[in-house]
Amino acid sequence: MSDNKPLMPLATAVWLVDNTALSFSQISQFCQLHELEVQSIADGEDAYRMQGLNPIASGQLTMDEIKRCEGDHSLELQLQNKKSESIQSSVKTKKYLPLSVRQERPKAIAWLIREYGQILTDTQIAKLTSSTKPTVANIRAGNQSQPITEFRNPTDLGLCTYEELEALVEKGQRKAERERKAKEKAEKLQSTTA
Repeated sequence: MSDNKPLMPLATAVWLVDNTALSFSQISQFCQLHELEVQSIADGEDAYRMQGLNPIASGQLTMDEIKRCEGDHSLELQLQNKKSESIQSSVKTKKYLPLSVRQERPKAIAWLIREYGQILTDTQIAKLTSSTKPTVANIRAGNQSQPITEFRNPTDLGLCTYEELEALVEKGQRKAERERKAKEKAEKLQSTTA
């Protein structure tokens, strides 16, 4: 058996049974299922009637790999690791925030505004704190129902990672530096033409 399991192994097995001439043992080895499960899929038992997942379209296998193994039933299918890793890493799920952390969110927004208000935009602050742009704008303007007296670092609350915060701060600093240079250049041009 291979170290990595394909995405949705049962659905992948359904597709391989329906669309290839691979042996049951090859499919069971690749999908890490028992050979009898693959046999049940091929027999059309109701428990296994599901939509198949095309492993070629999802980047788990190549057609060449399937053809190679169809020709010799003693060979094992090899999972295309680089594709499946990129598929899994490209999907970012929204994480659940406990109520206690959500209640601390305005303090984190206020901290970011206090520390990096000139560098970070409202959209960037909202992204870091899993909030919305209008919420950040209200806190920046001081239009909240209760004044914020305590400031909390969002990395301490677990709203974002230190790396995410540093990346956005560096990006903001580079943008501010570009704008400063452009402004100086415009002023210099204006003073030479006057």
